[in-house]
Amino acid sequence: MADSNNSVIDNVIDREYGEAEYNDLKKLYEGSMGKISEGEIVKGRVVAIHDNEVSVDIGFKSEGTVPLVEFTNKDELKVGDEIEVFLESVENKDGQLVLSRKRADFMRVWERVTKAFETGEVLQGRCVRRIKGGIVVDLLGIDAFLPGSQIDVRPVRDFDAFIGRTLDFRVVKINHPSENVVVSHKVLVEEEMSGQRQAIISSLEKGQILEGTVKAITDFGVFVDLGGVDGLVHITDLSWGRINHPSEIVKLDQKINVVVLDFDQEKKRISLGYKQLQPHPWENIESKYPVGTKVVGKVVSLADYGAFVEIEKGIEGLIHISEMSWTQHIKHPSQVVSMGQMLDAVILSLDKDNKKLSLGIKQLEPDPWLNLMQKYPVDSRHKGIVRNLTNFGVFVELEQGVDGLVHISDLSWTKKIRHPGEVVKKGDEIEVVILSVDVDQRRISLGHKQIEDNPWDRFGDTYKVGTEVEGKIVRIIEKGVIVELPMGVDGFVPVSQLAQSQVKNIADKFKVGDALPLKVLEFEKESKKIVLSAVEALKDKETHLVDEYMAQHKLPASTIGDAVGAPDTQSLDDDTSIPAEN
Repeated sequence: MADSNNSVIDNVIDREYGEAEYNDLKKLYEGSMGKISEGEIVKGRVVAIHDNEVSVDIGFKSEGTVPLVEFTNKDELKVGDEIEVFLESVENKDGQLVLSRKRADFMRVWERVTKAFETGEVLQGRCVRRIKGGIVVDLLGIDAFLPGSQIDVRPVRDFDAFIGRTLDFRVVKINHPSENVVVSHKVLVEEEMSGQRQAIISSLEKGQILEGTVKAITDFGVFVDLGGVDGLVHITDLSWGRINHPSEIVKLDQKINVVVLDFDQEKKRISLGYKQLQPHPWENIESKYPVGTKVVGKVVSLADYGAFVEIEKGIEGLIHISEMSWTQHIKHPSQVVSMGQMLDAVILSLDKDNKKLSLGIKQLEPDPWLNLMQKYPVDSRHKGIVRNLTNFGVFVELEQGVDGLVHISDLSWTKKIRHPGEVVKKGDEIEVVILSVDVDQRRISLGHKQIEDNPWDRFGDTYKVGTEVEGKIVRIIEKGVIVELPMGVDGFVPVSQLAQSQVKNIADKFKVGDALPLKVLEFEKESKKIVLSAVEALKDKETHLVDEYMAQHKLPASTIGDAVGAPDTQSLDDDTSIPAEN
């Protein structure tokens, strides 16, 4: 296209001008082309105004056009006006220049913004709309991005409140390829407050009371803006009472008075207190809560040993598990109370110096133990339900909330019991006798074997020394075997009295359930002990009975009958020392 235009111009010039004039005109034409290049702002003159476009002469071989909508002052525009335009292309498909007024305006503003970024110049802009993460700002006619974190030194929760406002900004980032601009209003606020911040820090004193604004609330405390510098009120310094979260005490943007507890000028850390400006709840507590006073409180904590109850902010008392019921054996406070429960209690004791308050709830009811002696006199018989088994005995419920203990030694007259589970099971109904009632210690001792008379009074005749009996092995222990004798009583056979030869491992020779011929060696009524001997019982027996015994228990072929004389008293004393199993 350009070559054809040149040939046409050459023909016209050849016809109308001489050679000299032709060369001069050609140089002038070519010179005008060299001064203009795409992507630049150039000056031009309006030569015509049409319905949708404006024709502009920029001194090039042809005129260019600019869309009329790109002129902000189109009503004032007239032919002959000198304007700046941006040359986007030397010619379009129609051979015309492609010009832009809008782009020229943008480039002028972009130069201004770029210069402001380099120099730190403050520019004014208007917040026009909210977008994700921030606000779009009209900055001298171009869109800039204001991040939410750069709006103010305080966290901004309502971006819409800034829409339409004109603020000062500093350009903090420019991306030339994408022509993006990021601005900040926060940096200007921080600069303005820097002097104020330093003045506050330098004038801080412990105990100083300041007014501030709640800036942020976290799980561990509250940040308070003191006018350019932040301080922290830890959650433990917000209230004398127990709180779960700081938002229970203060709200965002709330103005509060705080006291300076500590500060570090180098690290610029300031510790503040809020509760310290409130009266301490333990002041004059003696007159407010004298011992015996009935109070209402909320269960705020449970421990293995009791429940902590808040009767007012900053005043908590402990209800020990021993103060929860007159009769029940409370193992954990959750059996009686629950977290958050409101309940009545009685002040039992008060220690102001150590800030300890003891409460009770069983005191709200009459003490049933005062009348328990009348209902459960000693030696009276009752039926109860087995509620719990321990190594040392059985807890039996006589009635709702009234338990007694049957010690393991009071379960049977005749059996050597290793665990109460050998006699009773949880939930069984058993008959018991009241042995004693200790009102002060809240204890009832019960007996089960006392339901029957003591059979040891008549065992003396049945099991005299030298009496021959048969016993069945019921348990094997290290020193011998326990056997069950007629009348259901247990006796003890030392290992030395099981065979004449030494028995190293009793369980290899004897089994539970084996029946043994025995002779009574000792009978002690007081200690309830019967010691027996198979060796002595077989001494006078026929040989075939001895042989049968030896073969049954795989004992060496020595003759028990060969043993002559009384058993070794010294060794017998050692062997019959039965381990205490009760």
